[in-house]
Amino acid sequence: MYFIKFSQLTALGISGLIAVTAVQAQTGSSMAKVNGVAIPQSRIEFIMKARAAQDQPDSPEARKALREDLITEEVIAQEAKKKGLDKDLDFVTQLEMARQTALVRAYQVDYIKNHPVSDEELRKEYETVKTQMGDKEYKAHHVLVASEAEAKDIIARIKKGTKLEKIAEEKSLDTGSKNKGGELDWSPAASYVQPFAEALTKLTKGQLTEQPVKTPFGWHVIRLDDVRPLKVPPFEEIKQNLAQRVLQRQFAASVGELRSKAKVE
Repeated sequence: MYFIKFSQLTALGISGLIAVTAVQAQTGSSMAKVNGVAIPQSRIEFIMKARAAQDQPDSPEARKALREDLITEEVIAQEAKKKGLDKDLDFVTQLEMARQTALVRAYQVDYIKNHPVSDEELRKEYETVKTQMGDKEYKAHHVLVASEAEAKDIIARIKKGTKLEKIAEEKSLDTGSKNKGGELDWSPAASYVQPFAEALTKLTKGQLTEQPVKTPFGWHVIRLDDVRPLKVPPFEEIKQNLAQRVLQRQFAASVGELRSKAKVE
């Protein structure tokens, strides 16, 4: 909930996007005909490429099952047309939105292809990330609640002997750590939102925050369990993540420029 992830531009990721869009339409080849309507082989190839980008295996069995699914879909689609559902306003709107989504994805892929990130840029990003992460990582527990008053009450209860872990399981709004008694994984302070990170680094081992810590997620009660030196992964190990991070930032800036030039009424 609090960690900064190296986000991918789409659910398929950068490499997946390129792989999927690289499929060439095979207009002269069909994998089946339904009531005289040809289903192009390119549909199977497109879907199999997308699955491969998500590490799903390509096999004759998978292709056979996909072929049957596409035939069934074509049968249903033909029946829907007979009923005039392709003229329905909701359907037309959905189709327009799907087309726009596909165009956005195509633009992303085109941007990625034409803006390769140099090794020099990646190494510079690596040094920036190392600086941001610092030289320590922290192990902590916390409880997240909606109000300051409730957080203050929790601090008072812990000081009287109630286990933070028990309170977290009962009350914490952080679903990621609630069932673990509020336990958070080892992480550098920079992985957390700023108020949380600042409070965490001021604590000594075993110490509880004297006052609730407010973040955009709510109010936190934090206990620092341990601190250890941070081992930053080698450059080659996170090179792909760094490329995604750089591309995401560059792409966002490009889109921002397009928005600034667009005439919106």
